[in-house]
Amino acid sequence: MNQSFHRQSNYFNNNDEDNNLLKYLQSLSPETIANLSQPKTSEVFQVMERNIGGLLGNLPAEGFGVMVSTSRENLGKLLASAMMSGYLLRNAEQRMDFEKALAGSNDAQNN
Repeated sequence: MNQSFHRQSNYFNNNDEDNNLLKYLQSLSPETIANLSQPKTSEVFQVMERNIGGLLGNLPAEGFGVMVSTSRENLGKLLASAMMSGYLLRNAEQRMDFEKALAGSNDAQNN
């Protein structure tokens, strides 16, 4: 049997005592996690859906029986990539809302 199959990935080590981000995430309430996890607009959700579809391969579900197989390590990398894209899009969404609010307050002051 292939020895790399049994090799433990660095992504799944149980050495959590030095991981401050993990400790912080574990300290958050479920409501906060849910709020951080959900896009506020359907536009962000659509971009994420297209991004993940692009990562996996974008064959339409009708007419194709697509099955993806991968290693645990590669699945972890895919998840990390999707999470980073989500955070980037969420920050961009917040910045856009902030700039719109700022522009609106500037317009109100000028009138």
